[in-house]
Amino acid sequence: MKGLRKYLDKIKPNFMPGGKYSKLQSVFEGFESFLFTPNTTSASGVSIHDSNDSKRTMTVVIVSLIPCLLFGMYNIGYQHYLAIGQAASAGFWEMFAYGLLALLPTIVVSYVVGLGIEFIGAQIRHHEIQEGFLVTGLLIPLICPINTPLWMIAVATAFSVIFVKEIFGGTGMNIFNVALMTRAFLFFAYPAKMSGDAAFVATEPILGLGAGNLVDAYSGATPLGQVATATTSNFELTNIVGEPISALDAFIGLIPGSVGETSTLCILIGALILLFTGTASWKVMLSVFVGGLFMGFIANSFPSPTYPASSLSPIEQVCLGGFAFAAVFMATDPVTGARTELGKYIYGFLIGVIAILIRVYNSGYPEGAMLAVLLMNAFAPLIDHFVVQANINRRLKRAKANNKL
Repeated sequence: MKGLRKYLDKIKPNFMPGGKYSKLQSVFEGFESFLFTPNTTSASGVSIHDSNDSKRTMTVVIVSLIPCLLFGMYNIGYQHYLAIGQAASAGFWEMFAYGLLALLPTIVVSYVVGLGIEFIGAQIRHHEIQEGFLVTGLLIPLICPINTPLWMIAVATAFSVIFVKEIFGGTGMNIFNVALMTRAFLFFAYPAKMSGDAAFVATEPILGLGAGNLVDAYSGATPLGQVATATTSNFELTNIVGEPISALDAFIGLIPGSVGETSTLCILIGALILLFTGTASWKVMLSVFVGGLFMGFIANSFPSPTYPASSLSPIEQVCLGGFAFAAVFMATDPVTGARTELGKYIYGFLIGVIAILIRVYNSGYPEGAMLAVLLMNAFAPLIDHFVVQANINRRLKRAKANNKL
């Protein structure tokens, strides 16, 4: 690493103002900041510094996503080999290799498009390149169906980075969660590719790996997709070959769904990493689950054949679909969420309630977590405003009471 540091110091003057490649200063500084901790600090004004910077925060979030990423790769392969009737004979590494090959192009497209736009934008504005997309670029493949065409990923990523992030000023200035807006763009622009039996299970062989014909009983519907199409409240959730799904299967994540959202176990491991390092707010995370369990209990207390999802238990509600992933990795985004302490409780609780409300009572959107987080992103500043104003009013009342005394 010392040799690399010396080499960067040697070529650095070429990228500074007046140098041969000064127009690429932001690009050079972005790579340098990625490889080494910056040694610059504030030149003026009063500043308080600690050991936690944006790069370190992004690194922790990426580490917390690794369990979901690795399990998601395995589950892609598991679902594929289950679909062709070879799950019993295929080995762990064979399934994992298939999932890796299936997911890798999506990850590459997400990063190339998103980082490319951020590099260009930073260079045009002569700003530093921020590390925010290092997390967003990984979140996008994890919240999308595995069969989403790569060109759609590219278009949606470009739209979100430009119109949801860069147009507002870049990292830390965006109103809505960039990764979720990418998912929302895909959902509303290309609904046929983002839902249904063909979206969530990779069925084609990759480089000769996983060759075989689909079994006769195959259906690629997710558990929530099955609930949405149920005609009665007495239904049984099954896997893609018609076998019943146990609560343990749903918790571990051996079910079809978006790549990183199926395993509640891996999501909770990621949550522990975020909480242990102080990266995410436990108040937001906890209140989302409380809101979801509360609304799930209300819906389950009044089941209706018109709304089959009301028959799901509160635990099933938070274990199925993208609810847990949204609670841990989306709602806790400090940029787009509430920032006051009381506001975090309100913000998270409403996300949980609205997510289950949409899921149960609007069959057109069997997964409500995405819309719930985006909706509350818009209301987070308003929540903070009312919390702050309430504190001001209480202090004014105390001051007036003291003056009368």
